[in-house]
Amino acid sequence: MATIFHLALVSDWAAAQDAGAYTMSTRGRTLAEEGFIHCSRGDQWTTVRDRFYGDVTEPMLLLQIDTDRLDVPVLDEPGEPGSTETFPHVYGPIALDAVVKALPVPARGSAPPAQRAQPTGDSFGRVFLTEMFVNMALVTLILVTTAIGLAIGGAIGDEAAPLTGIVVGALAGCVIARWLYLRRHAEVS
Repeated sequence: MATIFHLALVSDWAAAQDAGAYTMSTRGRTLAEEGFIHCSRGDQWTTVRDRFYGDVTEPMLLLQIDTDRLDVPVLDEPGEPGSTETFPHVYGPIALDAVVKALPVPARGSAPPAQRAQPTGDSFGRVFLTEMFVNMALVTLILVTTAIGLAIGGAIGDEAAPLTGIVVGALAGCVIARWLYLRRHAEVS
């Protein structure tokens, strides 16, 4: 999966959801007018925001796009004639399901989004290991709540209490872990 990014006004993203596809190329210009949709890599979007959207007061989103979900060409091309820096250009509408996250964009000069939401261009290995660590922590949470349930059930002394404590502890752990997982992976829509 290759990930690219596109800065979008919240109103343009809302219109795309109504229309079924995103077709704004850049600020004030559509795909039909420009011929492609301007995008950037993780290390480029803040520069694009500062240069082209610095005076925008309307709320903005950073669309995180999975290029494997696009059914239109994506080409790396110079951002300006004669430039050696290339940017991804999407030659067609962006399908809504290709946008895997829509993150609020901080105003120019403010702190970047929280680390978990900040596009960094991290390698697959780093992302994989981070997700594995978080998932292991959630499993550990379930095991701990199950053990606490067992201890509480055992303290009650009834013959069925330890089993009931295990079940209640495991269920409580699963509910808490699911809530934490969904909170971590919540997408702005």
